[in-house]
Amino acid sequence: MTAAASLSFQPDDVDVLAGALYTWCAERNIKLRSQQGLSIASIAIDLYHAGHHTQDDLLVALHERELH
Repeated sequence: MTAAASLSFQPDDVDVLAGALYTWCAERNIKLRSQQGLSIASIAIDLYHAGHHTQDDLLVALHERELH
């Protein structure tokens, strides 16, 4: 079990994460249940835990991570 899997989220947290993830995957034509989609989900959870608590902030952080 990863550290991210052991975290507990409230419904609003899940909404933010899901919204950012769905948007990210749709923009890149990535299937959410693909290996790449699951990898992005893990990264999004880590970024959320690091303090990116809005959908827009998560999308910006994901974009910045993609550029590096």
